[in-house]
Amino acid sequence: MWNMSFTPPAIIEATELSRLPDPLRLPRASAWAAANKPGHVVDSFLEGPVFDAQGRIYVTDIPHGRILCLDGGGDWHVVAQTGGWPNGLARHTDGSLWIADYRLGILRCEPDSGRIDTMLGHRNSESFKGVNDLVFDKAGRLYFTDQGQTGLHDPSGRVYRYDCANGRLDLLVANAPSPNGIALDEQAGVLYVAVTRANQVWRAPLLGDGSLSKMGAFQTFFGSSGPDGLALAPRGGLLVAHASLGGAFLLDARGNITHFLRSPGGQTVTNIAVTPDAGAVLMTESASGTLLQAQLPQP
Repeated sequence: MWNMSFTPPAIIEATELSRLPDPLRLPRASAWAAANKPGHVVDSFLEGPVFDAQGRIYVTDIPHGRILCLDGGGDWHVVAQTGGWPNGLARHTDGSLWIADYRLGILRCEPDSGRIDTMLGHRNSESFKGVNDLVFDKAGRLYFTDQGQTGLHDPSGRVYRYDCANGRLDLLVANAPSPNGIALDEQAGVLYVAVTRANQVWRAPLLGDGSLSKMGAFQTFFGSSGPDGLALAPRGGLLVAHASLGGAFLLDARGNITHFLRSPGGQTVTNIAVTPDAGAVLMTESASGTLLQAQLPQP
């Protein structure tokens, strides 16, 4: 008889790195809170962590339209206001920050001046559903998710690729029930998408002509929400932040869950980024406005 045994994932306890200071919290009504957290006053909702070349940490504050920075001395600053609902961040090779803003599309921010420019506000003359997260490939092309309010009731979320050099916009996926986080493994030629309302991470090989092939479910989770932000793990594998299970999962290249990075408090771990030295990860616990850190397992 053939037997298969499953090893429970090892637990890695995360710790608090920094909490958004009270003077920067905005305990007031917002249109975002009314739509997404009805009945609650949300003073912040942190997302989209990214490091710059100096090791500073940038995050978004969705309901109040802000880009925030935690510098090397532990101080927080407001970098820019988008006027929308900024979510995912990606750092361009020129040092600028590109923003997936739910209301305004793909934006570009100069961190030193706070200047905001719209790079892609619509497709043809049609507004996006609500862009969520984004990642650059080595050629400088941008992959991003267009989530909106899609779900199992309306599996029409999209994934796009935008060639910044010539303005070409390719629709890669049009049937995802809530595409959220996105990651690209160029060495393996694979695109990963967190599909929140299906509670899955989808995986698709990228063909030579740039199209996708044989997209399938890489791993399936559970919970009242689902996978959110994604990041490639050093030495292969994938990090998956889960927005209702209080942490992030580490998957190996075959999709096996090997470790769980557990939040010390708060269940809403929405996004994740690997530190510049590749030895640890940073996570946003959005409900409490806290940045968490956890060590990655050694090979």
